[in-house]
Amino acid sequence: MGLLAALGLVAALLVTAAPRLADGYADAGLRADVNRLPHQVRDVTIAVAMRPDRPGTAAAGQTSLDGFAEALPQPLPALVDRRWYAAALPEEQLRATGDEPPMNGGAVKNIGLRAQTGVPEAAELTAGRWPRTPGGGAAELAVSAAVAETLSLRPGTRLRLAGPQGVAQAQVVGVFTARDAGDHVWDDLRLALDPLVPVADGDPYLAGAVTDWTGLDLVSAASGVAADHSWRYRLDERRLDTSMLAEVTEAVTHSRRIEWVPESTVQTSLDSALSRFADQLRTVRALLAVVQAGLIASVLGLILLAARLAVRRRRDELALLRARGAALATIGGRTLAEAALVQPLAVLVGVLIGSRVPGPAHGLPWLAVLLAVSTTAVVPVLAMVAHRRVATVTGRSDVVRQRPSVRRLTAEASVLMLAGLGVLLLRRRGLDTAGGVDAYLVSVPVLVALAAALVAIRLLPWPLRLAGRFGARARGAVLFLGVARAGRGAPVALGPLAVLIVAVSTGVFGAVVTTNVSAARDRAATLTVPADALLTGYSFAPDAGAALTEVSGVRAVARMWVDSNRRLLSGTEVGARSFGQARVLVVDGAAFAEVVARSGVDVDVPAALRTAVRADTPVPALVSTQVAAELDGAAVADVQGRLYGFRVAGVVDTFPGVGLGVERFVVLPWQALTEYAYAPIVPNRYLVAGDDIDRARLLAVADDAQRRRQSDVLGVEVTRPELPAALETWRAYRQSLARTGANEVLTLTFTAGAVGGTALALLAVGFTVIADAAGRGRMLSRLRTLGMSAVHGRRLLVYELVPLVVVAAVVGTVVGALLPRLLGPTLGLSAFVPDVALPQRLDPLVVGGVLALVVLGLVAGLVVESLVNRRQRLGEVLRLGEENG
Repeated sequence: MGLLAALGLVAALLVTAAPRLADGYADAGLRADVNRLPHQVRDVTIAVAMRPDRPGTAAAGQTSLDGFAEALPQPLPALVDRRWYAAALPEEQLRATGDEPPMNGGAVKNIGLRAQTGVPEAAELTAGRWPRTPGGGAAELAVSAAVAETLSLRPGTRLRLAGPQGVAQAQVVGVFTARDAGDHVWDDLRLALDPLVPVADGDPYLAGAVTDWTGLDLVSAASGVAADHSWRYRLDERRLDTSMLAEVTEAVTHSRRIEWVPESTVQTSLDSALSRFADQLRTVRALLAVVQAGLIASVLGLILLAARLAVRRRRDELALLRARGAALATIGGRTLAEAALVQPLAVLVGVLIGSRVPGPAHGLPWLAVLLAVSTTAVVPVLAMVAHRRVATVTGRSDVVRQRPSVRRLTAEASVLMLAGLGVLLLRRRGLDTAGGVDAYLVSVPVLVALAAALVAIRLLPWPLRLAGRFGARARGAVLFLGVARAGRGAPVALGPLAVLIVAVSTGVFGAVVTTNVSAARDRAATLTVPADALLTGYSFAPDAGAALTEVSGVRAVARMWVDSNRRLLSGTEVGARSFGQARVLVVDGAAFAEVVARSGVDVDVPAALRTAVRADTPVPALVSTQVAAELDGAAVADVQGRLYGFRVAGVVDTFPGVGLGVERFVVLPWQALTEYAYAPIVPNRYLVAGDDIDRARLLAVADDAQRRRQSDVLGVEVTRPELPAALETWRAYRQSLARTGANEVLTLTFTAGAVGGTALALLAVGFTVIADAAGRGRMLSRLRTLGMSAVHGRRLLVYELVPLVVVAAVVGTVVGALLPRLLGPTLGLSAFVPDVALPQRLDPLVVGGVLALVVLGLVAGLVVESLVNRRQRLGEVLRLGEENG
């Protein structure tokens, strides 16, 4: 009864804690995903382009800010956190010129204007004041300190803003700095905080300035540039949870169909992002249901075995009651009264413990109520079934029936048929849980494991018979006795074996999928960052590599240049036809190989890239499958405006550094390309190998290299690079793959499967030892009177358990490893691995874990046997002659 209570507690903990924990992780993943989205995607923005002939002022839109928020489809109004109204004139249509002093050189200056709520509160004035444009005067502007420094502006500077239909007068009246540059009020004002300086000749300066509503109307009217009005609503991700996914997605989609003002559009992609998350979540919940079904089936199997053991231990008592005239209802009521005192309380304790797990509450756990009823009734039901007929003679408990009955054969054939049919249905329909979890389909892996157990129990007598013959010839009786007891079904019976196989297959299934997903993510990380770190920028000075290698922690660097949509020509002759565009990657092959070797990433640099040298012939190149299919001989690729001939030296599906999901690409060896002193190939990326890299120093050196390059191009000194350098490490990118979407729920699912399956397998071994403890105790007592030592007794138990544990480990491993292949794409795991094929292999670590499980199972059996023997005092068993010990 204690064992039954413990198993009921574990089952209740599984059915209550697992969903709560999974939903808690899902909610956290949803909020993290939404929080990482750019504001153009996650915010709901109502935008309208005002025509010059349309009456109205910029300030008029403020009155609709709160009204639109309340009119959003439910439940969006309660989710709105912050809101802004803005009117803007795009920088592409306004060219600024100034009086003396000139604004920082002769390059064109394009300045956009924006009036927006919340800006004065989010900024701090460092000079002047905020704009207060008088009617009929020049528009007053406020600029950030960065814009003022870049364009040589200060309070009092007058500007002329030229548009397509006229020139507007403006004056700078204030300079400000942002209190927090990461505040979302600045999302549409990035050019006002960080202006873009020209990179090439002819490029303009791009900047932004803040004005008031009157100033924006004056500039719009004088220049002929129509203002864009927008009402932006930011949803608070902290108020979102997975239970609202469908409602919020539908509400956002519906809001896009509403015409809030004439000719307006709603700019957001939040509904698409939530739909992608919902798809991942449905997949993960189906997988969780599969793993949970395996664990619950294992626990229920143990409960059934424990109930049968409880009935068998009381066989004489119940048979005596029946012989004295007790009805079946009397036996059932007697055992029910005992179970009712223990089982509901144990299940309640499991539910209470599970309810303390972090996660949203699910109300009354009906599955736990059903579990309490079934665990309470299982012993009375089995007791009544076992004593349907009054018996006066008890049979031997150590002999199993060799010939199965027709009823049992029919049941076994039904299980095999259900397993096969379930696999077919699962491959056709998948595990989509949009309409709810299909109990039959999620139980298919359990049915497959049960079918494998049935096959194993039918095939096992043959090798055991051979082992018995070998044991009969061996010296000593221990091996023979152990194999003989195993062959007669002492521990190797269908019940324990089925429970073990289900538990092992569930654990191996979780471990195999976890390792395969992890391997695919490792591959994705390697294809994206094929080194310890990847340094990216707009353009670096050609000699930047030497300075980068001097940074603390850097051991080697490799220069790269990659760009998309580069022209490809079908031949090297003049007039060769173009056959489309592709992403072109230029990399120093020898340096790349050195960086890869020092970084320890799994990348094989082809010899064609490593050994290529400069020559008059086309250079060797690696091309994608799609590009190779369109080539016939040599071809030409566009590299920074220069054409280089190449020949195909290899065809690959992917290449590190090109990026994920790219189907058309060409990889060229840098050292084989002809360069000129006045026009060298300029790198925009560097692969870095090193440990404990001084990140701040490396980025500073990289930005200095970019600044020098831009200064050389423009002919004037540039103080800041247009695009600051960024450093992405392999480890950080790999960790980011596991933090997006419902990945944490996926990790929890398969970790629970692996750990839970292992624990239940060990528990099944221990239960097998307990189940036959009385018979084994009598046998050991007799054998000890014949001179058997305690060491031989433990060896005898090992020989008995080896067939059970080994067969369960082998069959369970085969089933668990085949399930991902058998179920195939129905698992939907590709949603958790970006643009990388999911490998289907058995990791050596999983095999090692199964071998360790075999050893742990045998050790657990020995420990349980030692505890049982100590309690039973084997020296008294033979003298007392009590079957129950």
